[in-house]
Amino acid sequence: MLPLRTTLPIRRCLSPLARVSRLHTTPTLATVQQLSKSERLTQLQPLLGAAQPWSMVPGRDAIQKTFQFQDFNQAFGFMTRVALKAETMNHHPEWFNVYNRVDITLSTHDCQGLSVNDVTLATFCDKLVD
Repeated sequence: MLPLRTTLPIRRCLSPLARVSRLHTTPTLATVQQLSKSERLTQLQPLLGAAQPWSMVPGRDAIQKTFQFQDFNQAFGFMTRVALKAETMNHHPEWFNVYNRVDITLSTHDCQGLSVNDVTLATFCDKLVD
């Protein structure tokens, strides 16, 4: 009788997207830093002062925004595009979806606050709906 194999090699378990995303250059855990005061003024402030602004999350160093779409199809399409970008950045949002609404919260857990990754992903989200 042959022994049962209980685990698969990791390489076989990774999806094609996961294998491709590992090829992209992303900051390592040690290099991700919170935004400095000057970066908050130059990079974060435009997001907070936009016509449809992101807002600071009370009690956290995080930003949040609600996106409204015509229907679930548009909302899900938006989430799919954001998910693909997030995967290539290795930076994943906290989000919630109900029908045509998507709530997104961004914060970098590795540095326990806002980083340039959050600004990049927020800007990407805004460009998708402009």
